[in-house]
Parts: sequence; C-alpha cells; structure tokens
Amino acid sequence: MKSAIARPGLDDLVSGIAAITGKGLAGRATAYAVAGLLRDRLHTLDLLTPEEHAGSPDGYVSQVLYAQEDFSVVAVVWRPGQGTAIHDHVSWCAFGVISGVEHETLYRDMGDHLVEIGRADNRPGDVSGFAPPGDIHRVRNTSAEVGVSVHVYGADVGRLGSSVRRVYDLPVR
Repeated sequence: MKSAIARPGLDDLVSGIAAITGKGLAGRATAYAVAGLLRDRLHTLDLLTPEEHAGSPDGYVSQVLYAQEDFSVVAVVWRPGQGTAIHDHVSWCAFGVISGVEHETLYRDMGDHLVEIGRADNRPGDVSGFAPPGDIHRVRNTSAEVGVSVHVYGADVGRLGSSVRRVYDLPVR
C-alpha cells in the first residue's frame, strides 16, 4: 500500500522495519528492535497533514499510513482527554510519541476481573515495544495539546481494520 500523500520519512521508516521483520525474530524481539528504529527516526517524521493532525472531536483517530502482510505503520491522533477502551492486540507493537502525553495503564487478566499492574506517562520522544500476551492496556492523552504517536503493528491493519484483538469490560480490582 502506497500513501497518496507525501509523508516525509515514511519510506525510510518502512525500509528499516522491513529489514527488521525480515530477520524472523520472535514477536517481543521484533517489537524492541522496531522501537529502537523509531527512537532513532522519530524526530524526522512529519507524517500528517495539518488537517490530519487536528484529530476529531468524536474520538481518537488511527490513520493507516502503510500496510503490508507482516506489518503496518499507523499514526494515532488524540485530542486532549481522548483515549481507548481497555484492550489488547493481535500482534507485537512498537510506538513512539511525537506530541502530547500518552498516559498508559497496564492490566493483568485474572479471569473474572482485571488488576492494574502499572502506569506510564509516555512523552514526546518516548518509544516502547510490547507483544502479546501481557499487553492489556488503556491509553489516554492527558496533555492540553493534540497528541500524535506512530504505532507499528506486526499485522496488516489495513486488511484487519484494527490492531485490537479484544476489548475488556471486566471489573478492575
């Protein structure tokens, strides 16, 4: 999938991700390697048009920038206060924050309820990677500015429609 919009830095990022995924590493190792690539290149990414950067008053927006069978690059735009439901993912993921503060709450599934196991404030320049299992979380933009982050998933999000595997409605204790 090629983007119809010129997105500075995207071709270089996609080439780097393809080189990593071509190594056949396990999910967690791939996520960490892609996170390292994002750490080195995040400052050069100018991926969104001004209109896309504005986000939506209806909720956070995931913009698929590139997708192929084994990975996708997605820009997520969050207006202040917007966030996700508690969810997990279909594959490994790496992300890097360009603007805003992504407050992440991590959970463990105990069968009949969830337990909070950690929190992190991911700020501009922060990157991380993770892989199932153990990737249950909720993310919210806690800053006063529009947040933008780049997410790389080990799946064709263009075909799947989302990186989310499950949304949890279990009580949190």
